[in-house]
Amino acid sequence: MRVTSVNALCDEAQRSVGNPHSVAPYAEALRSLAARNWQRLHVPGHQANPENVPGLVDIVGEEALRLDFPMLFSGIDQHTWRSVGPGQKTPLEQAQYLAADAWGASRTWFVTNGASGCNHIATNVIRGLGEEFIAQRSVHSSVIDGMIHVGLDPVFVQGSVDTGLGAANGVTAAQIEQALRENPQASAVFIVTPSYFGAVADVSSIARVAHDHGVPLIVDEAWGSHFGFHEGLPTNAVRLGADLVISSTHKAAGSLTQTAMLQLGHGPLAKQMESLVDRVVRSYQSTSCSSLLLASIDEARRNLMTSGHERITLALESAEAVRRGIREQGRFGDATPAIRGLADAVDHDPFKIVIDMRNSGITGTEAHYLLTRDHGVVIELATASAIILLVGATSPIDSERVLRALHALPRTNCTDASTMRPIPAQGERVLKPSDAFFAPIEIVSAAEAVGRVSADSLAAYPPGVPNVIPGERLTQEVVDFLRSAGAAPSGYVRGANDPKLDTFRVLR
Repeated sequence: MRVTSVNALCDEAQRSVGNPHSVAPYAEALRSLAARNWQRLHVPGHQANPENVPGLVDIVGEEALRLDFPMLFSGIDQHTWRSVGPGQKTPLEQAQYLAADAWGASRTWFVTNGASGCNHIATNVIRGLGEEFIAQRSVHSSVIDGMIHVGLDPVFVQGSVDTGLGAANGVTAAQIEQALRENPQASAVFIVTPSYFGAVADVSSIARVAHDHGVPLIVDEAWGSHFGFHEGLPTNAVRLGADLVISSTHKAAGSLTQTAMLQLGHGPLAKQMESLVDRVVRSYQSTSCSSLLLASIDEARRNLMTSGHERITLALESAEAVRRGIREQGRFGDATPAIRGLADAVDHDPFKIVIDMRNSGITGTEAHYLLTRDHGVVIELATASAIILLVGATSPIDSERVLRALHALPRTNCTDASTMRPIPAQGERVLKPSDAFFAPIEIVSAAEAVGRVSADSLAAYPPGVPNVIPGERLTQEVVDFLRSAGAAPSGYVRGANDPKLDTFRVLR
């Protein structure tokens, strides 16, 4: 079997258009492979025959079946003398190399179990550096899970929270500086930017602080995979000095759901982590990675680097048209200026349209339901006081349709100001999170839980900030807050033993 060399593909692209990013080496090698008339005697079990899986082919189509090859296939992701010569890269390696170049990283790994999988990898990497680290309190739940699995001992830094909109924001360089001074044994800093609501932290300043203390900065940039590809967008974290970055390419960059990347930064701290990151990626990545998911990352990168600028411009214009229509109509509020004005924000993602629903005559949660049911407009998120519209980076929207649907929403004469109760202070840390999570537990009533040590990580949505970490003591204030959140129409507490929080899991 011979598959066109990826280096030859890149050479051809360079000669024809002077742009190596005009090729998608992994995706093109996969297409070349699928074009052959094979008698498949290997996994996956459908073996590319639509007759074998009629229901599946109705969902994904015949072409997807043909492209669904297993890992470790000659000329795709492993070397063979027939397809890749000495010193040359496989198509998968070359695709990752081009992605690193596109995002400004020194190295990139494709990951097919999402940013959550990347966060598990990152926490494992931190454990290789030391047991304690500085973490933004509003990290994703996968970070909490990851640190429990490997026995990390976090020192949390609380970012700002907008209790009106129900939004958790970021942290400042001054907060990180203080945390590192007070905890010189910390081995790394972990922050989240942009926030779910689009607030962008000062990554360059935080990176300088971390590096001055001799520790790497790890950034969960799941919501910013499109940053850095247009002058109208914020710069991405790896270009601002971050040492390891989690990038969820499916969220806005255009790859298939469940795809993500890990990006390694530049400088000595990043270089020191490279081998460790590579080993941990290998230990977490499936040995049956989906070729379709991998190819989608390759194609998303090509799209961003070729026609992406034009498409992003159109998408930005469509997002601004929605904001302009909101301001002109006057019923709803554009929350962008408020988010930009945060002390911990230096920029805002223009593709997150945050609409303040307070004083509009309808709650965000009810608007979400009616937009979906009556107008076929499906939004990203709703809280009682806000809704978020997400615009894909290369996906301009029909702004007129969106505005018509918004302006058609009825006034329900709601009087709910939808302001959250102030977030309570965290309880006393009694045990390491991992020790508490794996300890014997019992289930007790809410009244009996006060004063006991939590076995769970509990986070009220909105805003999704972890209110309780395993090993922390439950206070009356925390229990009341969580029960209030669980009882709210739009409320939800992740990790709860029951939806209404009538019971809690505590250490025996």
